This record gives sequence, C-alpha cells and structure tokens, in this order.
Amino acid sequence: MTTEPAGTEDDLYDRIVTPYDIRGLFRAEVDPGLAYRAGAAFTELTGADTVAVAHDARQSSPVLADAFAQGVLDQGADVLDAGLGSTDCLYYVSGRLDVPGAMITAGRAPAAYNGIRLCRAGAADLDEGTGMELLRRRLREPRPPLTDRPGSVLPGRAVDDYAAHLRSLVDLSDIRPLKVVVDAGNGMAGLTAPLVLGHPSIELVPLRFELDGTFPFGAPDLADVSALRDAVRETGADVGLAFDGDGDRLLAVDERGAVVPPAAVIALVAGRELARRPGAAVVHDLVTATSAIDAIKEAGGIPVRSRTGPAAIKALMAEQDAAFGGAHCGHYYFRDFWYADTGMLAALHLLAELGDTACELSELAARHDRYASSGPVDVRVPDPLAALQRVVRHFAAQGTALDHLDGVTGELPDGSWFNVRAPGTGPVVRVNVEAGTVAAMGRLRDRVVDVVVSAGR
Repeated sequence: MTTEPAGTEDDLYDRIVTPYDIRGLFRAEVDPGLAYRAGAAFTELTGADTVAVAHDARQSSPVLADAFAQGVLDQGADVLDAGLGSTDCLYYVSGRLDVPGAMITAGRAPAAYNGIRLCRAGAADLDEGTGMELLRRRLREPRPPLTDRPGSVLPGRAVDDYAAHLRSLVDLSDIRPLKVVVDAGNGMAGLTAPLVLGHPSIELVPLRFELDGTFPFGAPDLADVSALRDAVRETGADVGLAFDGDGDRLLAVDERGAVVPPAAVIALVAGRELARRPGAAVVHDLVTATSAIDAIKEAGGIPVRSRTGPAAIKALMAEQDAAFGGAHCGHYYFRDFWYADTGMLAALHLLAELGDTACELSELAARHDRYASSGPVDVRVPDPLAALQRVVRHFAAQGTALDHLDGVTGELPDGSWFNVRAPGTGPVVRVNVEAGTVAAMGRLRDRVVDVVVSAGR
C-alpha cells in the first residue's frame, strides 16, 4: 500500500515541480495521472505540433512515458516515440528535429523516484523563467479539455542516430590503443556506451552494463566510484569512465584509480574545441576551479562566467556563441550538440586527447590541478536566506570583494575565493572554497562554514 504525502496539493506541486524538472516518489508523488496532466499542460504551453518522448530504464518509466504521451495526444499533437534512451539522446532528437521533448527520468535519484525533464524545441531547457513556473500553475488547474482530433504516435527510436552523430564529432582514427573501463551503474550508459565508444582502438571493459532500474548496487549518482577505481587498477586500464543513471553526467578516473577533477576535464576538452574554433568563448559555472579558467585563457579562448545550472549555462552559451561549456559537477555542453550537455561527447574528447599522446591521464590531469578546492560542502541551516545575508555582512565588513551572480561569491586579496549559495534543495546552503594550498583552503572553508552556521544560532 502506498500512502499519500502529507500536506495540500499545492504543497505537492511546490515540492515536486522544481526550477529544473518534475521529480518525486513514484505513485506517492509522481504517478501516471500527474504524467498525463503534465503532457497535456506541456503541449498547451509550447503550442507544439509534435513532442518527442523518451524514457530511462526505471521500472516505472514506461507507464509514465505512456501517460505523458497520452496527454500530448489528447491535446491534438503527435508524439515522436524515442523509446529507451539517455537524457542526451532526447536532447539529440529535440535539437535535430527542432521539437520540444520530455525525458522520463529521475536522473541520479534512487530507484523509488521518477520524474520528467522537459526541453523546448532545439534542446533548450524549460526552467523557472522560461515556462516551468507556468507548468506548475497549470498542473493546479482543471484538466484541459480533450481535442476533437487526437494526435498520432510516430516511431522515432533514435539511439543509433544519436551515437552516429557523436562519433562524427570526434576523430579517433589515429589514437593509440586504449583500455577503457566504463561503469554504467545499471543505468542508460549500458545502452549508449557500446554504441558511442565502440572503436577498433578502444578495448571496452564493461562494468554494470545490465539495464536494471532497481539499481541493485545503489543510487546511480556517482557518489561512490570505488568499483570503477578497483576495476581500473585490476585490469591495468588507461582510464575509467562512470555515468549517472540517465547517462548524461560523466566522472573519470585515471590509470591509478584517482578521480580526475572536472576542472581538468573542462581544461582538456576546452583546449580541443578551441583548437577548432580559435578565440571562441567557453562558458563555465562560477564554482569552476581557477585552473580550468587559466587553461581556457592559455588556449586562446574567452572564459565566460555563468550561474550554476544547465539552463543558465546553455542560455549564456547561445548568447555568446560559445564553443563549449563546463560545470564543476560533471556536466559538459557543446555548441555542436545544440548547447546541450552530453557526458558521452565529453568522454569521446577525453579519449581522443589521451589517445593522441604518450602521456598517462594522471599526467595530463596534473597540468590542470593547480589549486586546492573544497568541493561542495552542504550545510543545513534553518533559513538559507538569513545565512547568505550573514555571510555578506561578515565579509563586507572586512573589505572582501563580493558579487551576487549566484548566491554570494567573495574573492580575497591572495586570490582565494568562496561561494555560498542556496541550491533550492531544502534548508541547505552549499559552500565552495578554493585557495592556493590545502592548508589555506581548509582555513577559509572552516571560516566560511562557521559564519554560515552562526546565522542559525
């Protein structure tokens, strides 16, 4: 038996309709009825004649995809059934055909969850400010009336075309032989990795490739890559790649099993893209390590600082006609992919860069690991806004240069910096700190966290 969540229906929509997607516990919060209404509301909102729909391998995804599609059909629009695929496969369909799309997935959340990620035509994100707030409002309203002429379902399995498109963007013809362990985490990379990364010079070592939406080894969130690290060391592989549940986020480990900082991946991929487009802009989120920004400048590119989040990065890339974009959390965005994020394309670039040299990946990464970073530190506080205000007052009184692009960022005279922001995931603020040495980073991190915590006293 499932129990209904506590609170009113309005509370439910505020909880599950986030600024970026719809996500919640299957049946208790996200059920076929909600998916149907979301499909109808999304169709009405976009005015689309055709909507692409894809889904991941979660056990609840097919029924939610069918319900969402029926909502689209009942509003008179056609459904392009993209079937089983990764989130970036859905972006491929949306970008290639210039139609809005829906991906049924809860990303890296545990198996009990599911949700809907939406994009406008051309793989442009639907988020707060570009329609998500209107969708939330429409879900609270009565169900839209049925049309007299329902739409049709069009077959549109796209995973093979998606893989061919990615392979066409990176030349692997002259790389040296590489042994590559890929951990799909029982998620969608188990389907897409063999299609995208299969190459005569690549010996692919599969790990947890079986599509299993129960995620028997735990949530596919890349928080634990111990199995990947062990497999790389045991097989003598050159590199290990891990993808999250919907297959769009990438984490790499080197030949020793050490995690490659996302800043190093940004630096390496940006260098390759800038070699093709000299002088182009490269967008990075504001908590990206300084070493990546240095590398962009050294490669002749123009680093452009963005708020965190895919919608902000994609919009700024389009505005700047940027060649590439990177986020500290392992999302990578490409002009050649409609400014959308695809970890698989980043993986291809990483393998091409490694395969074009005689260097180990640890050596390549070390060139772009020049500063000490805290990584994200989440601090629970009663009132995130009060915590941010406390940080502003404390550091402004000490003459620290502050900006408010996303939360509050402070830059100290020695070049160290911190960012404190409310990620919108409850009573939490997220702290990121970087400094020239581990000791200096630790001192600044502890100082910032103490100021944040003091706001709740």
